[in-house]
This record gives sequence, C-alpha cells and structure tokens, in this order.
Amino acid sequence: MKKKYFGTDGIRGIVNSDNINGEKFFKFGLAAGTYFKNLKKKKQIAIIAKDTRLSGYTLEPALVSGLASAGMHIFTLGPLPTNGLAMLTKKMRANMGIMITASHNPYYDNGLKLFGPDGSKLSDKIEKKIENLIDSKTLNHLSDPKTLGRVKRLEDGNETYLKILRKNFPKDFSLKGMKIVIDCANGAGYKSAPKILTELGAKVFSAGIKPNGLNINYKCGSTHPDIIKKFVKKYKADIGIALDGDADRVIMCDEKSQLIDGDQIIAMIAKRWKRKKILKGGVIGTLMSNYGLEIFFSNEKIKFVRAKVGDRYVKEAMKKNNFNLGGEQSGHVILGNFAKTGDGLLVALEVLFALRKGQSANKIFKVYKPVPQKLLNVKVKNKKIINSLKCKNAIKLANNLIQNKGRLLVRASGTEPKIRIMCESFNSSLIDKCINMIKKTII
Repeated sequence: MKKKYFGTDGIRGIVNSDNINGEKFFKFGLAAGTYFKNLKKKKQIAIIAKDTRLSGYTLEPALVSGLASAGMHIFTLGPLPTNGLAMLTKKMRANMGIMITASHNPYYDNGLKLFGPDGSKLSDKIEKKIENLIDSKTLNHLSDPKTLGRVKRLEDGNETYLKILRKNFPKDFSLKGMKIVIDCANGAGYKSAPKILTELGAKVFSAGIKPNGLNINYKCGSTHPDIIKKFVKKYKADIGIALDGDADRVIMCDEKSQLIDGDQIIAMIAKRWKRKKILKGGVIGTLMSNYGLEIFFSNEKIKFVRAKVGDRYVKEAMKKNNFNLGGEQSGHVILGNFAKTGDGLLVALEVLFALRKGQSANKIFKVYKPVPQKLLNVKVKNKKIINSLKCKNAIKLANNLIQNKGRLLVRASGTEPKIRIMCESFNSSLIDKCINMIKKTII
C-alpha cells in the first residue's frame, strides 16, 4: 500500500519543507480530527505532546488549529516521551493522541506520530484513509462554529506518566546503592528520566538535559553512545542509559563501557522472562535483527519471527502472533505486558529491576554472540535508485557471494533520504566487498 505522507514511523521531514510546515500541519490536524471523531462521545478529545525542537513552537499551533476546526477539544502536554503520550491517550479516554517529533533525527527535521484511542500506532490502512482526508476539500471537514474545539494546557503530563511506569513494578522497587548514567539526548525525556531514577534511590549522573531547541540528538543520546561510555568510566557507574529525542528507544552500556544494543536487550529480557514464565509465545524482531540473535533463540527454543522495520510493524506482528515481547536493534523495544509502543525509559527500568540485587550488567547481557554486522547509510536524492537494474544486479551478485556465509539486506529508509545497506558475516573482508559493490551503484 503506497502512502503519500506517512512513512515507517509517522510523518517526518525537514521543517518548512513540502510537508512539514504550518499549512500542512493544519490539514493534518483537520484530517486526523475528522477521522477520529466518535459521535457516541459527548466530548471529542485529542491530546498533543512534543519533543524539544524549536520548530515545535511553530507547528503545534497549526496542528491545534486544525484539530479544533474539526471539533476536537485539545489538551497540550508539552515535552513528554512518546509512550507517555500513548499511555495518557488511553488513560484520558481521548479519541486520539499526536506526538510532534522527528525521533532520533536532527533538530531541523520534525514530524508527527499518531495514536488511536487505545494508545496504539495506526495501521497502514488507517493512515491511508487519513491521507485521503488530507487531500480532500478543507471546507468539507470544518465544524459548525458552535462545535469548535477548545484548548487547554496540562502541566502534570510527566508526573502522570511516571506514576503509570511505577505501577508496573513492586512498591518496594529500589535502586539504592546503584550509580547510573543517563543521557536524555536533550529531548523529550530530559525531565522524566533523571527524576524517576533519582526517586528510586539511584545516584544519577545526567547528560543531555539542557535542551535549547537546536541541540536535540546533537552528539548525544542513543545515536551517539560514546557519552555514556565515557561517563560510566569516569564515574565508575553500574550502567549507562541513552535515550533518543522522543525517548522511545534506548541503547545501554555495561559497567565496563561495552555497548548494549536493542538486540542484546531483547535477548536478556526474553531469557529472563522465559525463566520466570512471563514470556508469551515468542519474540518479534525485524529484518535488521542480528543473525546471532536468531541462532540464540533457536538454541533457547524460543520462537522468533521477523517483521518489517519500524516498531509499529513489530507491534502488529506481536498482536498477530500473540507475543508479548519484540523490538529492534536500534533500541525500540516493546514490553507488551506494559506498553503498546517502544519506551526507552520503561525498558531501562525493566533492565534495572533485573540488576537491583547486585548483578553486573556485563554478566546478565552476555547471553548470545552477535554475528559481526556492518550498516552503511548512503544519502541519496531519490530512494527509488534502489530499483534500478544496476543496483538490483549488484544486490543479486552480493547475495550470491555471501550465501551460507552471512546475511545481506538493502532497503530504503522509511524516515530519511537514505539507502541502508546491512551485511552480516564472520568474514569482514566479505562484508566490505558486498557493501562496496552495492554502494557504487547508488552514489
């Protein structure tokens, strides 16, 4: 199903470009509000949160205007992690929730993530219906003057979100005696993450907690984990935690400053949940999940299914297979017992809960041996170049070379103008050969 505006994870692009501007955000709000109207409800409610990008201040009013014009009453929450927005959408019995964010992208990008009344991300089918409304005549969807929506700011969004997180753990859950490094990427989790870790008794060393509208994800957070590695070593911390701009993904490092990616986090939790008889069915990964993870699950007799890249596709596969755990190597991890989308802070708390009795992070994360993997992101003007005959032939040749010796995946990014070339093998020279072969056809 080809879509015009929605990509892998919502709508995303450069601010003041074709789709990411005030005019389009008005239409996005009007279309989403129109679709999610529920005539059985006396009051139509939409809630909005955002990350810390400067552009949020220009895009949010336009979005609010569109929603109010559709007859939605809007509650704005300010900076809040994406899953906090999802959780509050359900708790407040809202018709819908919208997160204004470009996730891990630089400050000059922005976008939207939409959630239905149950706090879940939208299916391709629903997104397509909203796209049709976006491109339809505006006047057809404007509300009567008497039924226009009102707008109210809620200041306790982060507090409510943290209360929900705390309820997922025993009342006596304590991190007293632990030293934790947290990098909030100057993003949506800059208030909530250090706060809950401190409240649980940990000694917290924080980075990325001074957003200025332009420094979100800049040389910090989950895409730049060198900061937590450096701080863990400096402060002799037990673990390092790095969130991204909207706090829906997490990357960690152990007490030896060794990185822990999403695959390793999933493997550890799956093994622990299986032992405690919490794991339901199996685990969902993606096309990018390390081949070593697949081998590990096979040895552990845990069913493993790959989904398309994107945490909403992971969630859809979890629902289809009736699994309660899934995620991506990038750090999107969905704990199905507690959340409907990725939540970096929630996942971090689940890991810390396992560490609370004095175990070392290095020890609990040594559960499988990753197959060496190299990922190359090639910036392109037109992502359709991946369909060229020259590129297809190179991919075919590379697949023949690596057959039975590893795994190759070439795909267009759903969120950026990039072609992603991923190769896995214990033969490093073979990896480079295959990647370079394809790279030459797209640059």
